[in-house]
Amino acid sequence: CHAVVGSFVQPGLEGSSSLLHLFNNKSSQEHSYCETEVRLASSLDFWTLSSENLIAVLPVDPVKENYVRKVRNCIFSIAFPTPFKSRVRLVAVSKEVLEDILDLDLSISETDAFIQLVSGGKIVSGSIPLAHRYGGHQFGIWADQLGDGRAHLIGIYRNRQGEKWELQLKGSGKTPYSRNGDGRAVLRSSVREFLCSEAMYHLGIPTSRAASLAVSDDEVWRDQFYNGNVAKERGAVVLRVAKSWFRIGSLEILAHDSELDLLRTLLDFIIQEHFPSVNVKEPNRYVDFFSIVVSETAQLIALWMSVGFAHGVCNTDNFSLLSITIDYGPFGFMEAYNPDFVPNTSDDERRYKIGNQANIGMFNLNKLLQALNPLLDPGQKQLGRLGLLQQPSILPDGSPTDFHSQMLWGLFFLVLIFWAGEPSVGVRPLTPQGDRYSQDIPLCYTWQFWALETISKHKLFPAWVSQYLLRLKSNMNDSDSERRKRMTTVNPRYVLKNWMAESAVQKAERNDFSEVHLLQQVLQHPFQKHSAAEKAGYASPTPSWAKDLRVSCSS
Repeated sequence: CHAVVGSFVQPGLEGSSSLLHLFNNKSSQEHSYCETEVRLASSLDFWTLSSENLIAVLPVDPVKENYVRKVRNCIFSIAFPTPFKSRVRLVAVSKEVLEDILDLDLSISETDAFIQLVSGGKIVSGSIPLAHRYGGHQFGIWADQLGDGRAHLIGIYRNRQGEKWELQLKGSGKTPYSRNGDGRAVLRSSVREFLCSEAMYHLGIPTSRAASLAVSDDEVWRDQFYNGNVAKERGAVVLRVAKSWFRIGSLEILAHDSELDLLRTLLDFIIQEHFPSVNVKEPNRYVDFFSIVVSETAQLIALWMSVGFAHGVCNTDNFSLLSITIDYGPFGFMEAYNPDFVPNTSDDERRYKIGNQANIGMFNLNKLLQALNPLLDPGQKQLGRLGLLQQPSILPDGSPTDFHSQMLWGLFFLVLIFWAGEPSVGVRPLTPQGDRYSQDIPLCYTWQFWALETISKHKLFPAWVSQYLLRLKSNMNDSDSERRKRMTTVNPRYVLKNWMAESAVQKAERNDFSEVHLLQQVLQHPFQKHSAAEKAGYASPTPSWAKDLRVSCSS
């Protein structure tokens, strides 16, 4: 029978919106039955969060004062968000996250209580805000203690599907891990994180999610490009959710500080909570855990590459142990395939260029293995090395890379969808003309074929296209329409290019959030044609003014 999700307190280790079972019995001539409807919570009065699941097992810093310090022998510090002093506006929400993950009706976003929650103004019942202690290798160098310097874990929520989600505010004020920072995030970076985390989810890439974006009038000072030009910006907060925020650096700091009992405790907790296929009582559990993280991290990076995504700051403290994309900063989606593409102005050595992401993944996984080593016996250490003995041949020099370097990422694959098309599509297969191929695509020549025009100039293109067309013909039971249908489900028409995000940010800084909302709508359906997106040029080649747009780490 049908359970109506109501707003009644239900105690437990995780927050919840308790269930009120109401049975609506109906009868017919043959049988009686119950119908099921779901009512989402429209008030926060009885909607609860809890941190007990974490702090019941993992030690908390005994020092309660909120000042910057070296923290030892704990996983978390209790730290409360710092409310904004000025007016706060809720400028964007994700209906999906609110309703499908948090069991909250969209109408709740119009309440003052919700705005207070997502901006750090107030804490809901049961919440003990926490800042996580971690370390990490930044740009290849051990940076020692880092931690949540501007983020607060405000609790865990168990939803009606039984899933547990950790809610975190980013940009919500100082913590013991803030170092020299002010604990704030600015509007510019917050818009980008809100949009990209949701865009990545709809591209099918594992990621944290963004529930809301709140903006204040508080002044935050940033040197965006680290060139001495400090400018006033506006503070903002993103409420983001993930199954876990533990990252490689969570383990590194414990191994580095020789807190091995605590390292073992944390590892067993993570395995118990998030790796059900690993037996926590098995002697080789840490090797099994590591093997899964290696495989899933490799898969994640492959998915990044499949859509031309460059994270920008692949430090070990930004690599999730659950192999999801977290900590969006100076990310970027490349246009033409270029293994040297770097979206981050701060990466002068191009360490995190897109062509090096897989190698950086290898580096980070080796640092994870080093953190595990104190808990492994000699045989387990040898097992841990399996699969990591050789450097992968990532984007080797030579003709394949040279060829790909002229490929307009995304656009070229969209062109392939219509290759060998029907007259109604207005596209015909390219035909050989000597040692070149004609670009007689004609009458309907539009931006879609700019990608084809560019790549067809490459000397290897004739050989490649011949092989491709032969491969298509070998699919005896296939049809152009079926092929197009398959390809349109995996080749996105829209990705969040830097120029799009920058255009939305510039308007948002003038209190015009219309483009933020438009991008949000478009990126929720990246494989479908959207009339407003076409008018805005989102599927077109990047404008010339944005060709080398790179983003700073300053956020």
